[in-house]
Amino acid sequence: MGHKASDFAEDSGMPYCHREKDVKNSMSKPTICCFSKRQYLGDFNVWSNEQVLMEVLNYAHRYLKSPGQKLGCIRMLCALSECPQTKEVVDYLDNLKNYEKSGVPENAGTDSSGGFDLGRMRRLMDRLGNPQSKYKVVHIAGTKGKGSTSAFLSNILRAEGYSVGCYTSPHVRTIRERMSVGTHDTPVSAAKLYSTYQRIRKILDQAVAHEHGFLSHFEVLTALAFTVFADQNVDIAVVEAGLGGARDATNIISSSELAAAVITTIGKEHLAALGGSLESIALAKSGIIKHSRPVILGGPFLPHIEQIIRNRALAMCSPVISASEVGNKSRITGYGSVNEKPRQSCDILIEIEKKIPLSIQLLDVNISMLGYHQLQNAVTATCVALCLRDQGCKISDVSIRSALENTRLLGRSQFLMKEEVEALGLHGSMVLLDGAHTRESAKALFNTISAIHQDSMLVLVVAMATDKDHSGFAKELLMGLSFEAVLLTEVNIAGSNSRIASAVLLRDVWTEACTELAVKFTHEDTIDDLKSLDAADPSTTTSGQMILATGSPVLSCLRAGHKILQARTGKKPGIIVVTGSLHIISSVLSSINS
Repeated sequence: MGHKASDFAEDSGMPYCHREKDVKNSMSKPTICCFSKRQYLGDFNVWSNEQVLMEVLNYAHRYLKSPGQKLGCIRMLCALSECPQTKEVVDYLDNLKNYEKSGVPENAGTDSSGGFDLGRMRRLMDRLGNPQSKYKVVHIAGTKGKGSTSAFLSNILRAEGYSVGCYTSPHVRTIRERMSVGTHDTPVSAAKLYSTYQRIRKILDQAVAHEHGFLSHFEVLTALAFTVFADQNVDIAVVEAGLGGARDATNIISSSELAAAVITTIGKEHLAALGGSLESIALAKSGIIKHSRPVILGGPFLPHIEQIIRNRALAMCSPVISASEVGNKSRITGYGSVNEKPRQSCDILIEIEKKIPLSIQLLDVNISMLGYHQLQNAVTATCVALCLRDQGCKISDVSIRSALENTRLLGRSQFLMKEEVEALGLHGSMVLLDGAHTRESAKALFNTISAIHQDSMLVLVVAMATDKDHSGFAKELLMGLSFEAVLLTEVNIAGSNSRIASAVLLRDVWTEACTELAVKFTHEDTIDDLKSLDAADPSTTTSGQMILATGSPVLSCLRAGHKILQARTGKKPGIIVVTGSLHIISSVLSSINS
């Protein structure tokens, strides 16, 4: 028996759930945490299936909209089990070529003869009736920050009451995370996804046969997302490019459909697939710019890289707005916490006098997404929202503030809740999940930790894909932080082992980086070789000696890291930092759920 919305009541100003002992045969255990602007209101747990979960979300949404509750957030934590309907969709997609599993071919993302064939995607969309033409689109490309900017912007629009379709990648728990539809920031329901899939299944089969099997997993998934958005009559879609921009499957949006193009950052990721240089990457990502449609730049960019993008915009007669201009005076003013979860207090101050003038002043905005890079993502999303306001969209300053304060993403500076930490058997430690996997994102992670927990002892648990800059990632973290241990492990990438960077390879990279940077460490082959981890063992408590070891599975590494922290910190809590890939974040969250 599951709970209905009527099972919830108000007691001393906060919702609660009763008769939890009666709830059985559940699919998930979500936790809903409710916040006001200044005060933590409370949380409640429910065991429910998807239908009941939506009732609970709707109830919580109405509660947070009630008089006196000006701001609020709904955060779902533990993973939902995949249902048979979703599994059928996933199985269909898994029969197609999946470059997330195999890796992207050289130059595939460039606007060249070696690039992906957009004609294939256009033919598929023609067969489907071009659903992407039925709503306006904000198209977002960039090396880092796409997902966060998409989340901030989508929530701004939702806070104003718009029905929003948001398409991002990759996912952490379920493929349905890649699409959200409507006024709630939740994955598309299995029923809605399956209904659209069933309706267009024959068309997809025909298209796959016509293209001789060359249609890819991402192309068909993108077509499915665009069709779901049309079926659900969204007002606007926020679409994140998958790779590059010019030849990405999402880049079939015409200028008449495009509300704005956004380029967040340019960095050295997917180098081979995008032409081998920062310049070629900038060219590929600027391919989303359409004639006469505004372009919002996140940044900051190297001057010559920004000029490449501006030259493309000039050729397309597109006005450019930069979130990194001198008119952006936004800043972090301090750090605090709500229910033991850190937040950063920010002033969002934008006064840009260009062809499209932008102006807003929001003081003391308490953002849960931590770090200067997340402030920049929030500012970029705000600039897009102001640009949409200039186009006639009704978007209030109140909606912008509410969305910026209540946006969260799994695996982006995510501290696990106490109950989640204890479910992993790590009582007394803090656990930080961050999907950083480039040199730039490693630096952002280091800056975030330094700002909010600079005196804490740290253990690092790392798993990465083969096509990342392992050395640059390691050096960036070692130059900025001191670790009690670095534990290297392995996880499947997109459900496959073909792109796994072996733990032994990572250990050799970190050994070389430590030697080069004169970082003292003690070497163990595996976590099983560690001696008894207690305060009486000098080998595990000697200050300044970082332990470097490999281990598997991820949960064993977490528990080994926990023991190291217990031995070295005593009663003072340390932090286990899990990073290197969103796929290792998925593994940790799955461990909580199971």
